[in-house]
Amino acid sequence: MPAIVESQAFDFPHEMTTTAFDLPGYSIVRSLGVVRGVVVRSRSVFGTFGASLQSMMGGNITLFTELAERTREQAFVTMLHQAHVAGGNAVVGVRYDATEIMAGVTEVLCYGTAVVVRENAR
Repeated sequence: MPAIVESQAFDFPHEMTTTAFDLPGYSIVRSLGVVRGVVVRSRSVFGTFGASLQSMMGGNITLFTELAERTREQAFVTMLHQAHVAGGNAVVGVRYDATEIMAGVTEVLCYGTAVVVRENAR
């Protein structure tokens, strides 16, 4: 399966995702199961060299921070796409996990439970 990129993903409102197990103002009417986005990234030789130079100066290593943010975002968007494909309109219990597979190669997993919610009557 090709990597999900933002232009391919359903425009799923981020406010319809939560790390909690409910959405205030909404009722879960159906649970569709676990959905996930997985991204495996490696650092480039140039990025590693640039980060090495930044680390000598101390402080935030922006090259790695930007790589981590892009990777998490891609995993998140892929999870949202999977939720949409499953028929969900929200994702609850969102979590991230990261594992170093080998030196310089990291897997980032974003997962949660796809659900169908409806707005509560006022």
